[in-house]
Amino acid sequence: MKRSILAVVCAFGLLLGAGAAAAPSQAITASGDFHQVPHAAYVPSSKRIYKAVFAMTKPSAKPDQVNPALERVARAVNLFAASGVPLSHLKFVAIAYGPATALTLDDAHYRAKFGVANPNLPVIAQLRKAGITVAVCGQAVIESHFQDAWIAKDVKIALSGLTTVIGLQQQGYALMPL
Repeated sequence: MKRSILAVVCAFGLLLGAGAAAAPSQAITASGDFHQVPHAAYVPSSKRIYKAVFAMTKPSAKPDQVNPALERVARAVNLFAASGVPLSHLKFVAIAYGPATALTLDDAHYRAKFGVANPNLPVIAQLRKAGITVAVCGQAVIESHFQDAWIAKDVKIALSGLTTVIGLQQQGYALMPL
């Protein structure tokens, strides 16, 4: 009887331990949730450098929620980090242009436009802290009748989305249209 109780206790302990080991912490906690795939193929190598430019072009359907394109950038960072790739090996640039431009507004101007706090700012701040560049197209800022001073402090203003994407692709960055 004691052996069977001990076996059940050990099995329960193993289950608890396995559950704790299967949930690595996320580099970006404000967004970018993902699912564990224990036997996945094509797992990133922790020894490689990954370069990607994320072209964020679509607006959020709900201004009070993180833009889906920015969420996918956060997910990519979290997936690489969970696979053991150091953040210093991620050379990622996420650039917003066209209808996605407003996601880069500071909170005051986002509130003035949409009536809610900018839910993208905590994600942008964490991406920047992780070494990811978030930029906005300077042409789109002007065409949206925004001012440079209205753009969040963690966002770089590029000459344009077009020139940024082309230039980075010529430097070996993979294009991720979002």
